[in-house]
Amino acid sequence: MTVLKAFNIKKSFNIGTAAQVDVLMGIDLEIREGEIIAIIGPSGVGKSTFLHIIGGLDKPTEGKVEIDGENIYSYNDVELAQIRNKTIGFVFQAHHLLPEFSAFENVMLPGMIAGNNSEELKQKSLRLFKSVGLAGRATHRPSELSGGELQRIAVARALINNPRLLLADEPSGNLDPKTAESLHDLLWNLSRELNKTMILVTHNTELAARADRIIELYDGKIKNSV
Repeated sequence: MTVLKAFNIKKSFNIGTAAQVDVLMGIDLEIREGEIIAIIGPSGVGKSTFLHIIGGLDKPTEGKVEIDGENIYSYNDVELAQIRNKTIGFVFQAHHLLPEFSAFENVMLPGMIAGNNSEELKQKSLRLFKSVGLAGRATHRPSELSGGELQRIAVARALINNPRLLLADEPSGNLDPKTAESLHDLLWNLSRELNKTMILVTHNTELAARADRIIELYDGKIKNSV
């Protein structure tokens, strides 16, 4: 079953009053349910831009993105925000946890925004903390946690609304090699266990090799798909 389709995705940015930079120049991609996809390529080639577009964070200059057959950019900004909240889970290089809230509250927040039942949300959050190996750290604030722990909590937060897509943008980029490997194992194990479709941007060739498919971007287009 196809979860995501990207059609002729183009993205340009204006710099100053005259210059235009074409970052993406016509990308087509189809992703099936349960696949793990790695997006690789040189720095500045548009990997993160493409991930943000398929995740509803940045509109393409041209083209469309379909999730379960629905063009997400046919909706207004409020509706698109609801789609992101309920359909897509994000894990970024920086954890983006809110410092004033506990880890538990950070994980629950997307579910609260979605209007989920509070008791069910609490129970699901507790299960996710166990799944990411941090059952004893739920009451800690972000400032009391290590980098690896913060990223694991970000993974739990991304999964709280049972998203169709899990998008990860260099999630281990700020971690030491041993901690990064542990995070990679967690992402893979949870994706397989929960049958999540995961799209991962990475410079790590060993990590990319674990994916079901590798999409290589170059000069704004897909150079290779293996």
